[in-house]
Amino acid sequence: MAYIKRAAQNLLISKFNTSKSVAITGARQVGKTTLTKEMFPNVRRINLRSSTLYNAAITDPEGFLSGFKRPLFIDEIQRVPEIISAAKVILDDVGGKGNYLFSGSQKWELMKGLSESLSGMVNIMQLLNLSMREIEEIDFNEAFVPKEEYLDKRELELKPYSDIWERIHRGFYPELYNENPPSWQDFYQSYVATYIERDVYGITKVRDYATFYRFMVAVAARTGKVLDYTSIANDVGISSDTVRLWIAILEMTDIILLLRPYYNSHLNRAIKSPKVYFRDTGIAAYLTSWLTPETLKNGAMAGAFFETFVVNEIAKSYVNTGKDFSKSVFYYRGKDKTRSGSETEIDLVIEENGILYPVEIKKTSNPDTSMASSFDVLDKDVEKKRGPGAILCSSKIRFNLKDNLYVLPVEFV
Repeated sequence: MAYIKRAAQNLLISKFNTSKSVAITGARQVGKTTLTKEMFPNVRRINLRSSTLYNAAITDPEGFLSGFKRPLFIDEIQRVPEIISAAKVILDDVGGKGNYLFSGSQKWELMKGLSESLSGMVNIMQLLNLSMREIEEIDFNEAFVPKEEYLDKRELELKPYSDIWERIHRGFYPELYNENPPSWQDFYQSYVATYIERDVYGITKVRDYATFYRFMVAVAARTGKVLDYTSIANDVGISSDTVRLWIAILEMTDIILLLRPYYNSHLNRAIKSPKVYFRDTGIAAYLTSWLTPETLKNGAMAGAFFETFVVNEIAKSYVNTGKDFSKSVFYYRGKDKTRSGSETEIDLVIEENGILYPVEIKKTSNPDTSMASSFDVLDKDVEKKRGPGAILCSSKIRFNLKDNLYVLPVEFV
């Protein structure tokens, strides 16, 4: 299996060299273990999925941990959260950097343990699945903002993407990009089953596999939409409170991304519910039974999947550079009216240094100015300035549709 260079690897090295310990969070099979092996080939590693190691660690966490030389990589740390408290005892007495690398797919339990026991002693890093930049071996590594400085630099390393819909359908888990990958159907069938049986059960002890599976299907069918707990509850036959709990599980295990709305006192007509996106388009396609790239591209959910793909690529550009996507990128939907009389909606509002950059995401290759008709609503925010806007789409070239409005191929992300 050829290693695909990860955009976050320099970030990991920097954190490891400047912190007592580092925790890598992310969904299962996004490449956490592979990344650490590649970056730190001489670091001893243990996996708490091993029953022998698990039993030893759960019986005497401090004794277990003290028996290993540092630096040490500990995978599946959420299985024995007591290890984190044991690590604190050791880290309290050492002054060096790079003592431990922790990794786990249950971010909920991992983050809880880290915040309670290792505050100030651990640097947390999120790893997402492969980006198009990584797949296409593009070294450019900056967070997307549709301003001229970014666009000029990005254009220098631009590479046309071939058959984006094949990639959207396949998804972005590293195993699917091996020389001899598993079949698409087999991979996602196994992935979903393992996720529910291990990660979900490990958090909530959910035993009703079929109901949770239907819940995942219902959420996947709403990727790119404003989150409506009641609608999902009615579809699945569970309570709204259960939907809220299960949505939190999907978010904390990096299966979904919740995009928060942009609003302030000057935009008091804004809708305040988040939008939901599956983190991986392949698993969403599997759950919603789009079995080929062609049917997905031409189907009723094509626009939602294209938007989901672009939002995730932007999220990766932030996460891979150590920036907080959730504090920089939002969406806007309000009851204000555009000049045509429709409600205002902006797919993304990117905030940087007090400047708001509105972005629309469209599958079309022939955008027009009406697609940016909602951008003017941001002028009501008198505390911030509106910067250039962009329409990210299937265009082959970058050009100005009008002053302060770019048309950008998705490759610019």
